[in-house]
Amino acid sequence: MKINFAQTIIAIAISALIAYGLYSFHHGENKMLLSGGGFLFLSVSLILSLGASFEEPRTTSNIKVVSGVFFFMALISNIIFNFLTFSEASYIIINGLLILSYILIVYSIFRAKQ
Repeated sequence: MKINFAQTIIAIAISALIAYGLYSFHHGENKMLLSGGGFLFLSVSLILSLGASFEEPRTTSNIKVVSGVFFFMALISNIIFNFLTFSEASYIIINGLLILSYILIVYSIFRAKQ
């Protein structure tokens, strides 16, 4: 796996701006949880979508597609949580399940080496 430094920095900056937007527009008590969790999930998926490449071209394209899909799933999930009043447990469980399933799928694709 190779990481492109410039694209990784851009992915982190995009994720930070989205997390700041989530922080700014949320008026509940879980602002920090929403922005921190959103930044973590969005940055991981966007870094693998934009800034990473793998040895096999099929692996690279599959991981980029899966990362893009999960980036938009994370974005939609965080936007929904942004406009709702939610508990910490519900946010952690839902986004935890999403990111763990994302990591499992990416790991499975990487191990297949196609």
